[in-house]
Amino acid sequence: MKDRSQGFDLARLIEERGAERYELHTRHLNHQLPRMLHTLGFDKVYERAEGAYFWDADGNDYLDMLAGFGVMGLGRHHPVVRRALHDALDASLADLTRFDCQPLPGLLAEKLLAHSPHLDRVFFGNSGTEAVETALKFARYATGKPRILYCDHAFHGLTAGSLSVNGERGFRDGFAPLLPDTAIALGDLDALRRELKRGDVAGLVVEPIQGKGVHASPPGFLREAQDLLHRHKAVLVVDEVQTGLGRTGDFYAYQHEEGVEPDLLCVAKALSGGYVPVGATIGKDWIFKRVYSSMDRVLVHSASFGSNAQAMAAGLAVLAVMEDEETVANARRTGDLLRERLAALVGRYELLHEVRGRGLMIGIEFGRPSSLRLRSRWAMLQAARKGLFAQMVVVPLLQKHRILTQVSGDHLEVIKLIPPLVIGEPEVDRFVTAFTAVMDDAHSGGGLVWDFGRTLVKQAVANR
Repeated sequence: MKDRSQGFDLARLIEERGAERYELHTRHLNHQLPRMLHTLGFDKVYERAEGAYFWDADGNDYLDMLAGFGVMGLGRHHPVVRRALHDALDASLADLTRFDCQPLPGLLAEKLLAHSPHLDRVFFGNSGTEAVETALKFARYATGKPRILYCDHAFHGLTAGSLSVNGERGFRDGFAPLLPDTAIALGDLDALRRELKRGDVAGLVVEPIQGKGVHASPPGFLREAQDLLHRHKAVLVVDEVQTGLGRTGDFYAYQHEEGVEPDLLCVAKALSGGYVPVGATIGKDWIFKRVYSSMDRVLVHSASFGSNAQAMAAGLAVLAVMEDEETVANARRTGDLLRERLAALVGRYELLHEVRGRGLMIGIEFGRPSSLRLRSRWAMLQAARKGLFAQMVVVPLLQKHRILTQVSGDHLEVIKLIPPLVIGEPEVDRFVTAFTAVMDDAHSGGGLVWDFGRTLVKQAVANR
């Protein structure tokens, strides 16, 4: 076939227009994103990336402890995933015909199910929120009940159905009416019993470890919740969009608790290899057979780009790499090392209150100091806006130490670490050294941390 697009040159386009990146965003996309990045000093220009690192035009490296909100489980541009995508493109597959059965979706489903005991079938969509939307629909249809329970502070996505089970008011405000769902506190079995007695609950959707704040479900909660749900003919939906595929040191986070067998399981993010968006809803056979109960219902739930060859190839490559490179074991080993070294600092710094998490999903929480000198500064920040101190730590980690991190949620004094699962002891050393330096600066009462704090206070007051 003759190439009629010889005039298009992607490399040249990026070279000619790349410097306009922030201006283009301001003019054509979410105009608040460049504004926020400029305010925080996060308006960097990264030229390339590999593994757990970025590089700027001057050749400076930046350690990525954010992994694209967990998408880059294998780091950036893993050679096996890249090769798989090139192979899929070069094969000129008859993809997305809609009226055949290509091999790659079946092969990826087979691989996922091998890691998902007690589950039988897979639906492929394009994102984590789509995986959750699928689970909500399947739970309602399979049980014949309308209401889904979720947990306070949960995050399950931002499309309308997923937003209905989002436990943060800031995301929900202005988008009502949403679906008739009900929040309970994470771990509150009494609240779960009360809601189930009403007889209209289809299921409970829960993150084994909440991304917002990095709070794990209490020991035994998932198992007892599962038993209560099944007693009332409702289902357990486990959202592993961020925690799944090795993040917490097991393939799934729910596997830390013995005896838990989800009815529906949502995964996404790391399954993409960082290239092609993909989400998967994994479920029990009886649920799928109720939803797809006849040939008339064969397309009752589908996705136009679901099961596309590139996404399936990326997913297969990711799972192969995880097995070959023992990624899950590395996440457990490196996560334990990082968490232990950070936890050892809690007694040393009065502003540092707790280090928690599992594997390479770690929360660092700050709190009110004991000394009068630091208490007055803490009070100033809290009066302006809760969460400013955590942001004051994140900024010098990037500006001074070239380490990218994030505050775990709005109005939270928690930093969340979700680095690529391929990091090792050198990256642990670099982060702990940098974090210690920032904490020393914060406790000295001067320097970059508190200078930036004053800027944040002024910004917070102006935004009121």
